[in-house]
Amino acid sequence: MPKRSLLLQGNEAVSEGAIAAGVRLFSGYPITPATEIAEYMAQRMPEVGGTFLQMEDEIAGITAALGASCGGVKAMTASSGPGLDLKAESIGYAVCAEIPCLIVNVQRTGPSVGSVTPSQQDVMQAKWGPHSDNLVITLSPASIKECFWLAIRGVNLSEKYRVPVILLSDSFLAHMTERIELPDPEEIPIVTRPRPTVPPGKYRTYDADINGVPPLANVGDGYSIRLVGNMHNKAGDYSRNPRDFDFLIHRLHNKILTNLQDVQTYEEVDIDGADYVIVAYGIVSRAAKAAIRLAKEQGMKVGLFRPITIWPFPHARVMEIGKRIKGFLVAEMNLGQIIGEVERATRREVPVAGLNRVDGLQINPYDILAKLKEMM
Repeated sequence: MPKRSLLLQGNEAVSEGAIAAGVRLFSGYPITPATEIAEYMAQRMPEVGGTFLQMEDEIAGITAALGASCGGVKAMTASSGPGLDLKAESIGYAVCAEIPCLIVNVQRTGPSVGSVTPSQQDVMQAKWGPHSDNLVITLSPASIKECFWLAIRGVNLSEKYRVPVILLSDSFLAHMTERIELPDPEEIPIVTRPRPTVPPGKYRTYDADINGVPPLANVGDGYSIRLVGNMHNKAGDYSRNPRDFDFLIHRLHNKILTNLQDVQTYEEVDIDGADYVIVAYGIVSRAAKAAIRLAKEQGMKVGLFRPITIWPFPHARVMEIGKRIKGFLVAEMNLGQIIGEVERATRREVPVAGLNRVDGLQINPYDILAKLKEMM
């Protein structure tokens, strides 16, 4: 049977990917440039036996998704930077209580309400938006195809590690249309959260070793469940014991950091033999690839490193690359948010230059080429 080929916008592809991964509840609040996700899900959720909830605000949007997830339903919400501000407390709760959820952030320009033009200004928000030491997996698509597949991957990682996953899109990608070939359902990897293997009487909500992901029982299935945002012990009881604090916070990090080979993904283009490497992600990486072609025509040896998993950032691989090149150029549509991670990874032993744009317009290949020439 021939595969189904569709023309989809980025927001539509994200929605279809989430559905393909098993999401059956969307709850959210309209906000440009993410509103099309809610509109699309309002139509598609009933078609696949799911539920669409139009909520009264951004806080309700994420808390409804977390509530559904506690009941065993794969759930998601979507917004933009101002909405993520309001969702931050609940994201932190999801980290501490270990509730799976996919959160889409279609980025826009500027602080406060800003402008609905594209940007990459929420990269650090994805990492540090919730307070305290938290670790949230963040993915950055660069095409409509990746919007689809990274939505699937985001749901799977969220389920596997019981952690909220943020998908960082932008207004360009959200509203761009490309053809995508949808896979057959059996070709799609599906991951579900770890489930209890003990009877209800022996179940403890957070019973895992220092590197582990505890099994999650559904609310209503007869298990005593304590999904709490307080510091807690393995049973989920509120705790003031410093040992419980230390164990819990380290475990929340370790369950991801000890599985970086599974969590982290990135793309490399012409890295071998390159003198200079562009670091770009999301929509800017498309301009970077065009810049590499222009550079080759002029005899320049240039490669691309594109982090697909933004957080945790692939420091180890950037360090390896930095040992054999003359410099990095970090191109991003902000005032410099990933460049600090590149400098930290390389320990400033190789030059790192930035190319930044915050006027709501795309960095283009000629901007990148001109900056490369300045570095040489």
